[in-house]
Amino acid sequence: MEIWQSLVLGIVQGITEWLPISSSGHLVLFQELFGLTVPLSFDILLHFSTLLVLFVFYYKDLIKIVMAWLKWDVKSVDFKLGLFLIIGTIPIGLIGVLFGDFISSLFGSLLYVGIALIFTGVVLFLTRKIKHGSKKVSLKSGILVGLVQMFAILPGVSRSGMTISSSLILGISREEAARFSFMLAIPAILGATILEGGKIIGSGLGFWPVAVGMISSFVVGYLSLKWLLGVISRDGFWKFGYYVIALGGVLVVVSLI
Repeated sequence: MEIWQSLVLGIVQGITEWLPISSSGHLVLFQELFGLTVPLSFDILLHFSTLLVLFVFYYKDLIKIVMAWLKWDVKSVDFKLGLFLIIGTIPIGLIGVLFGDFISSLFGSLLYVGIALIFTGVVLFLTRKIKHGSKKVSLKSGILVGLVQMFAILPGVSRSGMTISSSLILGISREEAARFSFMLAIPAILGATILEGGKIIGSGLGFWPVAVGMISSFVVGYLSLKWLLGVISRDGFWKFGYYVIALGGVLVVVSLI
């Protein structure tokens, strides 16, 4: 892989990781355009670098959760939030362990990615008429959002699209839905990184392509998340549905020609 190719893939990852348009689906698309066969381990590394953005945005919340658990303050809001994050992560963790090889095989199919993008768009449109909610995350909603997050392990299905949309449908406020969704990504991406850790070592990826890809995805990921939080507060989240449905339709047509 050339350095300029890893730079482009890193930028694509940074832009699409937090936006509800599926970063994995776009990486598959750009890899096809470049004629690359990039191991899943490179995809995981790019996800990990954008994950670091969440520690920058939510480090105060994470510290509160850790302190609440160290003190075993089971009645505190922060302890409960940590518990909900753990419970919400279990479903996608089980799917990753049980069906990891099958899911990896889907990363080479433009047809599948196209169908998954259309599915993501339909889910986004479901939030168009939803009024601004005021609920906080509960045990029930944490489990439901965690179950919905399972779909996001598939390329073309947006994790933030699934989790934020389902949270809004459950009546959770926009700000709380975004915070819970993005914090829920931390254990999910960390788990995927650990599972792929051995493959990363033996992947044969050069140092500079990996370094350039990870740095570019972190910087662009920070900017895209900051912008998206503003979009969510203005009730523009569902509008991304137009883009993913259009792109998904194009990919389906191209794959069938």
